[in-house]
Amino acid sequence: MNATVFQSDAPLDERRVIIRRHDGEVEMVELPWGLRPRDGGPRAVNVVRSEGRTFPSHRCLVPASEFRHQNFSFSLANGDWFYFAGIWRPAASDWPEAYAILTIEANADIAPFHDRQMAVLIRDQRTAWLNGLLPEEEILRPLPAGTFRIKRHASAPAQQMLAV
Repeated sequence: MNATVFQSDAPLDERRVIIRRHDGEVEMVELPWGLRPRDGGPRAVNVVRSEGRTFPSHRCLVPASEFRHQNFSFSLANGDWFYFAGIWRPAASDWPEAYAILTIEANADIAPFHDRQMAVLIRDQRTAWLNGLLPEEEILRPLPAGTFRIKRHASAPAQQMLAV
């Protein structure tokens, strides 16, 4: 399996491979990013705040090798790939089966750039998340300082208008 860069500003309906438990089996499926809000509003929700909530079912993992936010990319300092903790929902009559990523307080590496981050799980945590083996507050928490390697990217120049 290839883990790829996750663009935090990707379109909400961008499709990605997720890993989930469904009908008792672990499977890999490709789903669009963005859940319909519980209040029925028209705008999709791509991240869900995890604090104070439980997720007894419909958990998923989103494999990634790094994630990008603005002009910075974040990857594990050891070079390994990882997972984002997520949730998925079955299709409804007016919304496709889709997923969202859970957020937590930013760890010390990411805090200078943003106060929150997507919940990153290392490989050893994948089964505990999918199978609900640990309470949410034990697994959905910031990783230790020094976990992430941060790389700054030059800003892309604005494309000039072409005269015709």
